[in-house]
Amino acid sequence: MAGNLAGRGAIVTGATSGIGKAAVAAFLADGARVVGIGRDTASLAALEAASPGLFVGIAADLADLARAEDATARAIAHLGRVHVLVNDAGVGLRANLVDTADEQYQRMFDVNVRATFVTCRAVIPHMVAAGGGTIVNVASSLALKAARDRAVYAATKAAVIALTRSIAVDFGARGIRANCVAPGTTDTPWIGAILAGAPNAAELRGQMEARQTIGRLGTAEEIAAVIAFLASDAASFVHGATFAVDGGMTAW
Repeated sequence: MAGNLAGRGAIVTGATSGIGKAAVAAFLADGARVVGIGRDTASLAALEAASPGLFVGIAADLADLARAEDATARAIAHLGRVHVLVNDAGVGLRANLVDTADEQYQRMFDVNVRATFVTCRAVIPHMVAAGGGTIVNVASSLALKAARDRAVYAATKAAVIALTRSIAVDFGARGIRANCVAPGTTDTPWIGAILAGAPNAAELRGQMEARQTIGRLGTAEEIAAVIAFLASDAASFVHGATFAVDGGMTAW
């Protein structure tokens, strides 16, 4: 049933997996028109087929600066009016600082930080000219509380939070709301890949679940629900905030 986002245009990066895909579903269910940017062409095609006229996919690896800029420009052109931008595209690595190679460091910053910067830089002037809009960037609770073997990933997500706060300060008076969600450990394909590569997947999953005070992983849909709230008029007085949607991970 259409709701607060009915008729609005939204761009979602990382649209083919995990939280980004769940955000696309939430926006479509609420009546929005969505352009999803992601790397999985088959998933983009399936989403287009399932929501003809309401969803359009653009395939791009946002680690590539030129492709990130082109994909964002194409998304803006297709929608005509962008009310919402959600930056969910991200990559991570289970490694401490010493064990992180230069190329791994660079890719995480390229996707997690630079792509967020590029999309925001392109969309903000468009939103300001059209009378305003809202940006929701996906950070991580690991930017708020350290965990083992996530050094560079956590640093990129801390940068996303700082960037988002600066956007709120610089452009809030010009009609732009910018906020972050900081998910706790969420049951996504990325977590699945980490578990699949672990010597003892059950033990590692148990450790991940124990990070949250409620003793379980989050779901992509739970995070997407908060993203949809922040994108809606119900959050009209929420500016420059970081919502820890983490099952209590940062409570202890």
